[in-house]
Amino acid sequence: MGDTTVLIVDDESRMRKLIKDFLMQKGYSILEAADGEEALNVFEENKNKINLILLYVMMPKIDGLSVIRQIRLTSKVPIIMLTARGEEQD
Repeated sequence: MGDTTVLIVDDESRMRKLIKDFLMQKGYSILEAADGEEALNVFEENKNKINLILLYVMMPKIDGLSVIRQIRLTSKVPIIMLTARGEEQD
């Protein structure tokens, strides 16, 4: 799995660390971003090696849905949305 790179995007550093530690134990390479703007920058710099994005929806600067719209203009990389929202419409 060492050649599988995951971009973790969450404004909560504890959550990023928790996910990062777990995935690193499983052999994944990890990139991190603390907000949507940073996520887009990290993605642009590493788009050829990112295999999966774990993306929190509600973030400062640029929200998760806007990040997805931007990434989808140039990439079909799989994205898993993380959210605390619990309503069906969300």
